[in-house]
Amino acid sequence: MSATDRKVPSPVVASRDNPAADPRQMRRIIAEDPDWSLATVPLLTELCIKHIVFNFEDNPILDNLLPKHKSKVLEALSTQIAMKVTSGLVSDENYWKRCCKSRWEVCDIAKHGNSWKRMYFERNLEGIIESFVPESTDPMPLYDTLKLSAQFVKGLTIRQLLPPVKEAVIKDDDASDTGSEAGQDGPNIDHFDFGVIMPKLPHLQELHLTYGVRDCGMNFEWNLFQFTTRDCLLLAKAVKACHTLKVFHLHRSQVDDEKVRVLVSHLLDHPSLITLDLSHNKIGDSGARAIGKLLNGRCKLTILNLCDNKIRSNGAAAIGHALGKNTILKNINIRLNRLGDDGGQAICRALLKNETLTHVHLGGNDLGEPTAAILAQVLVANKVLVELNLSCNKIGPDGGKSLQEGMEENSSILLMDLRLTEVGQESEYCINQLLKRNREEKHKQSS
Repeated sequence: MSATDRKVPSPVVASRDNPAADPRQMRRIIAEDPDWSLATVPLLTELCIKHIVFNFEDNPILDNLLPKHKSKVLEALSTQIAMKVTSGLVSDENYWKRCCKSRWEVCDIAKHGNSWKRMYFERNLEGIIESFVPESTDPMPLYDTLKLSAQFVKGLTIRQLLPPVKEAVIKDDDASDTGSEAGQDGPNIDHFDFGVIMPKLPHLQELHLTYGVRDCGMNFEWNLFQFTTRDCLLLAKAVKACHTLKVFHLHRSQVDDEKVRVLVSHLLDHPSLITLDLSHNKIGDSGARAIGKLLNGRCKLTILNLCDNKIRSNGAAAIGHALGKNTILKNINIRLNRLGDDGGQAICRALLKNETLTHVHLGGNDLGEPTAAILAQVLVANKVLVELNLSCNKIGPDGGKSLQEGMEENSSILLMDLRLTEVGQESEYCINQLLKRNREEKHKQSS
């Protein structure tokens, strides 16, 4: 076959119908990277979101975004951004949940109104107060935080208050340990002044305080746990000025009779306080008389906790006298005091008159048969009492029979704690059956 007979392929002519035939266009659509794909090219919106997130602290853009873009920004936003940027701008609960989880291992939002944002601001402020050393710590960060936190803080739980740093006192090696036990191993030292922060928290409703130092270890001194006279006066003034406060707990702070009188004098006309907890302190009869005056006044208390103090029969008589006239209080806890039968009878006589108390706790007060005898009359006459705790008292078998007789005429009490009262198995069983009857009848009425 001659060369002229060979068929030579004709050149491909590029046309509009066949753009791939143009080598120049071929180079445009074939990638040099064999792994390249059009799917890996980020969208312009994603690039914009990344830019907003990266520069958020300097240029916070959020409210003007579409909802779907806003949610993506919040998901990618760092939890380390300064509060001055996010406090008034970010309300998304998921963002504040991430902030809380990144700072604290245990997060219980039930204690903070089921709000992650409120929890973050409250616990952040609590941490600043708990680590604040009077006369040493710079107060400006506290003031700045107060400005940012004011509208979100409704409750504070302060578990320690640090005293100011004092120069070491050289002690006599021959001194006995009795001085240290009496709290005389150093001068009185005042703690954080709540009058500084209370006016700046217009929505504060709960305040829980303990004057002491946690985990002091080998640095223990009794004066680290002193609630001084000046502390008491400053705190009383701050609480009085906080008209939104509803719950005030001051426990484990060695509050004695003198200090409780100061507190009560400032709480007599408080417009909103409904819960007062002074448990685990050193309140005696004189302080109890002051509390009786509080109950006789114009206060709006519905819950009073005086658990684990030093109230005896005279103090119980003062409280009982006030309860006989009080028409607001619904719950009182006087367990772990030293009432004895004289004090117990005084409280029970008040229950014969009182028509508002629904929960009464008298556990661990050395009550016996004489108290049970009057209490049996209460069970017959009182129609509002719902729960009665008499645990850890020596009521005895005869007292148990008296309570059983009273319960046979009672239809309101649903719970009665008789543990460690020695009332006898038969009386305890009968009383529990009567309580069960009351609960079933209550359930029928409610349904």
